[in-house]
Amino acid sequence: MASQTQGIQQLLAAEKKAADKVTEARKRKARRLKQAKEEAQDEIEKYRQEREKQFKEFEAKHMGSKEGVAARIDADTKLKIEEMNSQLLTHKDAVIQKILELVYDIKPELHRNYRIEA
Repeated sequence: MASQTQGIQQLLAAEKKAADKVTEARKRKARRLKQAKEEAQDEIEKYRQEREKQFKEFEAKHMGSKEGVAARIDADTKLKIEEMNSQLLTHKDAVIQKILELVYDIKPELHRNYRIEA
């Protein structure tokens, strides 16, 4: 009977040792997964930064800098305003004269859709 108790004690000890090994293996696996996740995040961040740098270089090459674009827009706007002002000065008198003619020369007549009902 003592040998059975000793055998049971050995089995319990072996079971505890196996459970400890399984627990330790799970902890190692969790650490490896966490480490792999961190490495993947670092790699993703490096790739994102690289692509962003490439995009900024492409943008600068094809569009110029933001200041350059803003300056070009300002120059175009000033040019169009000057053009409109010159058109205004050129045609202002003629337009005013045409409006005055339309106001002064009133020709009363019945509208074509007006019907006299008898």
